[in-house]
Amino acid sequence: MQRLIDGYRRFREETWPQQKARFEELAERGQSPKTLVIACSDSRVDPQMIFSAAPGELFVVRNVANLVPPYMPDAAFHGTSAALEFAVRVLKVERVLVLGHALCGGVAALLHGAPPEAQDFVVGWISIAAEARERVLRCDPAEQQTEGEHEAVRISLANLMTFPWVVEAVQAGRLTLHGAHFGVATGRLMLLGENGEFHPAS
Repeated sequence: MQRLIDGYRRFREETWPQQKARFEELAERGQSPKTLVIACSDSRVDPQMIFSAAPGELFVVRNVANLVPPYMPDAAFHGTSAALEFAVRVLKVERVLVLGHALCGGVAALLHGAPPEAQDFVVGWISIAAEARERVLRCDPAEQQTEGEHEAVRISLANLMTFPWVVEAVQAGRLTLHGAHFGVATGRLMLLGENGEFHPAS
């Protein structure tokens, strides 16, 4: 905990004086981010850092393997879907970016099984991408992890289009959907093109 407190002190001493006016404006006017980023919970992948974003610029949802479940309005707990609903219908973001990444433990669990200690929730959650498992495992073993990470992004984008109000906003031209993949070791960002393949961000 002390490390967190030390970090907070540095924030107050160094960052807060520079960002004070922006935070005050955000407090007074509220947030109006233009982009929703759906990213992985992995501690090595920080959307705000990757995109050099200032406070208030990104509405970020993080979960295991950056997955979006299909539209399922029932009484269960749907954290990612609730955040998506708030971002699209209330904040009226202009774009949704699904951000996958290299070395994703959730994708590794999908392909090779979750650790014994992660059976209560992880197994059910990553089953969102189960349709891609057999397809990915037919790839060259050296490419399976990366291809699985790419597939997680594609499946999430497809699932976004099961939400009727996402479809409505996309068809009206108010919302665009995007996919990307971040290399943890390289720092390079790959974007999902219209052809369904990933290519380096220019």
